[in-house]
Amino acid sequence: MFIKRIGIDLGTTYTLVHVPRRGIVINEPSVVAISMSDKKILAVGNEAKDMLGRTPGNIVAIKPLKDGVIADYHTTEAMLRYFINKALSGVRLFRPEVMVAVPAGITSTERRAVIDATIAAGAKAAYIIKEPIAAAIGADIPIGSPSGHMIVDIGGGTAEMAVISLGGVVTSTSVRVGGTKFDSSIIDYIRRKYNLVIGERTAEEVKIGIGSALYLEDKLTMEIRGRDIITGLPRNIIVSSDDVTEAIQNELEAIIAAAKNVLRETPPELASDIMDKGMVLSGGSSLLRNLDQLLYRTTDVPAYVADDALLCVAKGTGIALENLDSYKRSIFATK
Repeated sequence: MFIKRIGIDLGTTYTLVHVPRRGIVINEPSVVAISMSDKKILAVGNEAKDMLGRTPGNIVAIKPLKDGVIADYHTTEAMLRYFINKALSGVRLFRPEVMVAVPAGITSTERRAVIDATIAAGAKAAYIIKEPIAAAIGADIPIGSPSGHMIVDIGGGTAEMAVISLGGVVTSTSVRVGGTKFDSSIIDYIRRKYNLVIGERTAEEVKIGIGSALYLEDKLTMEIRGRDIITGLPRNIIVSSDDVTEAIQNELEAIIAAAKNVLRETPPELASDIMDKGMVLSGGSSLLRNLDQLLYRTTDVPAYVADDALLCVAKGTGIALENLDSYKRSIFATK
């Protein structure tokens, strides 16, 4: 059977590709390695991520998306082409229809850039779906019902909050805070407190390994290696979960403020539904320890992390693509 439809969660940190009846077929970093001498694409995805921070002067490993939107058009196009070809397993008898999930707060210009890049990468038709809608569908939330549902999707570049009813977004907000901002804050904090320079990969490992949104009674610790600012030599230190919690306070406060704003703007009847059902968390960064507990404590609304939170948006794009008629109110289409 030839694949004619592909759903893509085009994330700042990772890109996931969903193929109907096959599920998630690709889950790779949104990283591209480029030769500066001839601008040739050398590697994409996992292979390119392995090069981050380790490339010689004539090779650059870059992330073409920033804060959930395209920062480098041509590199994004090359990355999309790579992922589409890989999903098709080299079979290109048909140009596929592609649905891409984008942040709810995306501008019309940014949306047009995603559509153009998708068509240029080999798609016959491009569909755009807002990430909160896709995440809600992927989390098995019945978005078509006349009841209020709140989804909080926290990815690598953005945190999206939306209240959904009758298949549409009633109120929403998007803040450009996510996993990459967590990593940057950890890097800055370690530099200030320990006079140690660490890379993005190490910061991500620390966040995943011992990170928590709340201070833990039983602290977690981890040994990391970096370069001493004063001596310039390699040095090992022990960092704790408290270090990570303190480092990311500003980002956590931005997420809490956004959630509160959405709740304030929610009509009373829908707010009552949300109090009963709670808010659902999705996205890779929602897996940060105790983030659901932090949101509950600060908003008094129960919060739950969705099953397969990392995959919700990608699964949602695939489901929406299979049922275009059912979700046509939630989709922007172009051919």
